[in-house]
Amino acid sequence: MAMVSRLLVMSLFIMLISLGRDDKGVVMAVDEDAKALCSVNLAQFLPPPYGGLENMVCQPVWNSFLLRYSQTKDNVVTIVLSTVYTTGWVGMGFSRDGKMINSSCMVGWVNPSGQGKIKQYYVEGLTPSKIKPEKGELPLTTVPPLVYLQGATIYLAFQLKYPNRLKNQPILLAFATKYPHHHHLTVHDDKTTILFDFSSGNSIDISSGPNDNTSSKKTHGVLGILGWGLFSPFGAIFARYLKSQKSWYYVHVSAQFIGFILGLAGVVLGLQLHNKLQVHIPAHEGIGILVLVLSILQVLAFFLRPDRDSKYRKLWNLYHGWVGRIALFIAAVNMVLGMDYAGAGEGWKIGYGFLLGSIMLVCIVLETLLRLKKLDEPTRPPTYPMNL
Repeated sequence: MAMVSRLLVMSLFIMLISLGRDDKGVVMAVDEDAKALCSVNLAQFLPPPYGGLENMVCQPVWNSFLLRYSQTKDNVVTIVLSTVYTTGWVGMGFSRDGKMINSSCMVGWVNPSGQGKIKQYYVEGLTPSKIKPEKGELPLTTVPPLVYLQGATIYLAFQLKYPNRLKNQPILLAFATKYPHHHHLTVHDDKTTILFDFSSGNSIDISSGPNDNTSSKKTHGVLGILGWGLFSPFGAIFARYLKSQKSWYYVHVSAQFIGFILGLAGVVLGLQLHNKLQVHIPAHEGIGILVLVLSILQVLAFFLRPDRDSKYRKLWNLYHGWVGRIALFIAAVNMVLGMDYAGAGEGWKIGYGFLLGSIMLVCIVLETLLRLKKLDEPTRPPTYPMNL
């Protein structure tokens, strides 16, 4: 019992350390360096109109991202976005409300063969399949957009024409170190949202404001991992393998109850996120509700448990055991899906992978010991009545 406790506690500790890692990638140039890059003469490598505009404003906006732009009296906005680049893609999105959903983005990259690609995308959902290439609502002009790699800096250039002068505009900035696959974007490594004033050139970081739900997403994930990824499996391990311990029943019930409460809180928070973001993720949501229903059935089964001498006790044991196993299995699948849909960083994946691997290792070792113990038990000879 002590070994199992220590291993699971160590798994949780490593998982929490991993979740605290900084997954912001390699794009971390300071503002001073970014300002120095504003003096680069774009006309040396970018064609008109991107390289020959006068009075172009240049502002650092995030990490090593620089936003150059100019706006004419006819409301034509010429934009050149640049940042440090190694691999993957870089994107700039325009949003109505600061959210990714229903935003239109210009995304550029340079593939391993040196060919530059730039496309408009429309974000219908948070999964890669819902980010549609060659779609969007940006009012692009007839001037072709372009992407150019100059040294270690990538430049995305495009031109827009609005009916009215562009002023305050929520802007999404993101990057990924993995290349798009058949023009379908890979999950971003990091992103931010700013409110950019195209009149003054000032920007405000609104990624931590009311429109950002990163904290709620993380809390939703942590509650699910603790409830259905730690406490519930811990209680199940005690029920199957450690019945020789006098306190096994109380540990089992306590762990399962805590796991149920944490899982329920995670579902409630998930429903709140669904209402805020207006995002429909059928697989993740459906499996989450199914796990919750199975958990409720397990709680009801506890109160309806037949007496030990009841003829229904064996059926109850089979039901309770297998429903619990099924719930834990699909909960694990759903947590992996949730990380994929949310674009979780490597810290989440490594942390949960270590936790899940530790639990599986504990189960394999204890299951092996249990079966060896059953093999070592002497077979009792049949008893026959004696005629006296």
